[in-house]
Amino acid sequence: MSADLFSSPVPESVPLAERLRPKTLDEVVGQRHLLGAGKPLRLAIESRRPHSMILWGPPGVGKTTLARLMATHFDAEFIALSAVFSGVKEIREAVQRAEMHRAQGRRTILFVDEVHRFNKSQQDAFLPFVESGLFTFIGATTENPSFEVNSALLSRAAVYVLQSLTAEDLQSLFVRAQRLAFAELVVDADALERLVAWADGDARRFLNVLETLRTAADAAGVDRLDAAFVQDTLAQNLRRFDKGGDAFYDQISALHKSVRGSNPDAALYWLVRMLDGGADALYLGRRLVRMAAEDIGLADPRALTLCLEACQTYERLGSPEGELALAQATIYLACAAKSNAVYMAYNAARRFVQEDVSRPVPVHLRNAPTKLMKELGHGKAYRYAHDEPGAYAAGEDYLPDGMPAISWYQPTDRGLEAKIAQKLAYLKGLDRNAREAEDQ
Repeated sequence: MSADLFSSPVPESVPLAERLRPKTLDEVVGQRHLLGAGKPLRLAIESRRPHSMILWGPPGVGKTTLARLMATHFDAEFIALSAVFSGVKEIREAVQRAEMHRAQGRRTILFVDEVHRFNKSQQDAFLPFVESGLFTFIGATTENPSFEVNSALLSRAAVYVLQSLTAEDLQSLFVRAQRLAFAELVVDADALERLVAWADGDARRFLNVLETLRTAADAAGVDRLDAAFVQDTLAQNLRRFDKGGDAFYDQISALHKSVRGSNPDAALYWLVRMLDGGADALYLGRRLVRMAAEDIGLADPRALTLCLEACQTYERLGSPEGELALAQATIYLACAAKSNAVYMAYNAARRFVQEDVSRPVPVHLRNAPTKLMKELGHGKAYRYAHDEPGAYAAGEDYLPDGMPAISWYQPTDRGLEAKIAQKLAYLKGLDRNAREAEDQ
């Protein structure tokens, strides 16, 4: 950071993180993979052609800072919204301000923090204005945008992945902070190392705890911070969910793979580690629901119900009591029979439909609520399964005419799917017999 910033008068009441906020791209700590010479985000900014984007990364790595710097660099008005506190009213007001700026010949950057917290309709509200160029949209999220941002909005924005700050980044930030705010304090190497580890790649967390320590040092009348003082001051060593440099989605991946691998202890470890680090418990609950559908499916349909009930239990009890229900669901999923047959069948069907033509519904399967439709033959010759032996219309076809032979769902021999496989094989036998009889 430039010397001018340190020498300029800044009220001490302003948080240290705000006082140290970079004024230029070169002052940004970290994110060299995006902001280094010739790197994608720097090139995009230096082109002076703003484009909509999603900044994805853990807390305290500079998402808001980058958005503000881009507004300055592009000489654009900056409007900030927080999805935590904003709704349709605030979105409408932001649009009106952007229209006023455009009438004045000014660009607008609309920055939406925690964009994943907006629901689908709220996210959709931005689309027409992004497309018309009323404003450049910059969304910030700590969650995987592939899951949390609407595909329509995501398709109109570039995604830049920000990384946790390294130990070297935080140590560099410490030098700047010490020059600005507490040059009179001496911090031992061991104490600094502990602070860096505690901050866990989060610059804002790091600077906030430095302010806490300075206040504690003033109260204690000490001018030297050692590891013991730091440990005593930090009453609880909270860990962020990407402790050790892991990204949030990597720990979700570890949880998912532990469940898939039928290891209840490992699955419980990752669940508890993320809860301990402050991850959203209901987000974890939703991921468990996904695991139940993807990796267990019809081998044990109770798994999906149990996960949904665990989420409801957490909503009813809150933390920490409700977390036990999530732990129960996690262990159940890990121990349950595994099958990805539904997942594979769905993906195969989806690929086929995306690549295939729109085949018409067979006449005998069409709805016939009116006299005209009946006269056109809709529903004619349809066989009502409940009137057939065993409630099964053997030999009946339910797919469009001309469809190639398909067999997407292939049940496993595990759990309930073993019985499902037996039933499907029996029904296919009835179909063969019926068609052979029809051909004779």
